[in-house]
Amino acid sequence: MRENRMKRLFAEGRPALGCSVMIPSPQAVELVAGAGFDWVLIDMEHGTIGPESAELMVMAAEARGITPIIRPPTGDRWAISAAMDRGAQGVQVPHVNTAADARDAVNAVRFGPGDNRGLAAGTRAGDYGLGLPVGDYIARTNAESLVCVQIEHAAALDHVDEMLTVEGVDVFFIGPSDLSQSMGHPGDPKAPAVAAAIDEVLEKIVAAGKTPGMPATAGNVEALIARGVRYIYTHLPRLLARGAAEFMAAAGR
Repeated sequence: MRENRMKRLFAEGRPALGCSVMIPSPQAVELVAGAGFDWVLIDMEHGTIGPESAELMVMAAEARGITPIIRPPTGDRWAISAAMDRGAQGVQVPHVNTAADARDAVNAVRFGPGDNRGLAAGTRAGDYGLGLPVGDYIARTNAESLVCVQIEHAAALDHVDEMLTVEGVDVFFIGPSDLSQSMGHPGDPKAPAVAAAIDEVLEKIVAAGKTPGMPATAGNVEALIARGVRYIYTHLPRLLARGAAEFMAAAGR
């Protein structure tokens, strides 16, 4: 596995700016890289991306020098490990509600000893067994892989303190949309109860010395960075919509 650019940015206290892609397109990943983003979120949970397309998108990210992170379709071990075997440098695991869920995510990403990720040195992630000796491959992969867990349900709010003690989690990501839905305010993360919950969780993550993550727009990214958020992404359709709106307005449409 190559050096993980995102982990270096976090170590320096700098934000890593990414873009979420939900369509099966290596070309879209190339565009994201060309636009200057540090990483790409290959979204297999909400998009139409299958394992073969995800692998090609990872290859495109590698070729362009940005970090490929996959959001697997579920938080199950098989889905996480399959994403890593495609060559992803990390995963953003959905629906993590407890410390046990977070530990399961870490174990599915990193090799043992113990009940951890299954070892298959002949995968693409392992250079098909033609690269480093297995022991070196394991050590490098464990060091460079990124584990991001999503806090996006009301059920998770009572377990945040315990989750923050789990070793091996690199990023604790707050999902405003799902959290708003779970708390009874679908699509309204600014509802007072939801906003208060987001603020509380974010403050806990920062106070624990951990790396927080959140989605962002051009309107709030500066404020999120000022609050300590370092794992940040926007969405490809949002970028397209903003650019299209500016173009149409300039054309009088």
